[in-house]
Amino acid sequence: MLIINLYQRFVDLLSYFEGIAPLALRLYLAPVLMQAGYNKLSHFSDSAAWFGNPDWGLGLPFPEVMVSLAAGTELIGGGLLIFGLATRLIAIPLMVTMLVAAFAVHWDNGWLAIADVNSWLANDQVLAAGDKLSAAKALLQENGNYEWLTSSGNFVVLNNGIEFAITYLFMLLALLFMGGGRYTSMDYYITKSLNK
Repeated sequence: MLIINLYQRFVDLLSYFEGIAPLALRLYLAPVLMQAGYNKLSHFSDSAAWFGNPDWGLGLPFPEVMVSLAAGTELIGGGLLIFGLATRLIAIPLMVTMLVAAFAVHWDNGWLAIADVNSWLANDQVLAAGDKLSAAKALLQENGNYEWLTSSGNFVVLNNGIEFAITYLFMLLALLFMGGGRYTSMDYYITKSLNK
C-alpha cells in the first residue's frame, strides 16, 4: 500500500510539469520545420521543378502551388509551435507534409536516414553506401588533409530514408493529442481565459 501511495503522489506531482513534454516537442520541431520551409522558398524555382518533374522529382501537379503550400505550412506552422498557438490545428497539416515526405520522397530508400551498414535495418542501398564511404575516406586520406576534414565529425552517407519524417510525424501526432502544453503554451492561457 505504501508503494502505491508513493507512486500516486509521484504521478500527482508530475501533473504540475506535464507541459514540459509538449514544450520540448514544439521547440525541437519548430526550427526543423521552419528550416525546411525556408529552404523550399529560398530555392523556389528548383523546389518547384523537383516537385513537378515526373522523371527525377515527385511528379506532383501544380508544383508552384504545392511548394508554396508545403513551405508556408512549415514556416507558419513552426512559428505557431514556438508559441504553442493553435498547436492541435497546425499539427494536422504538418503531419500531412510529413506523410508526403515519407512516402513520396523517402520511401524507396528504406528506413535509415543515415547509411549505417551495421544496422539490422540496412538495405542493399545502405550496404553499397558503406563501400562508397570507405573509398571516399581512402581518397581523402591519400589526397587531402583528412585530419582537418574530419575535425568537425566523421563523414557519413545520407541514405535519405523515412526515419526522420516518420519520427517528426509521431512527434506531431503526440502534439495533436496533448496540445501545446499546460502552463507552457498560448493555447493553455487562451483556453483558460475563455473558460472563465
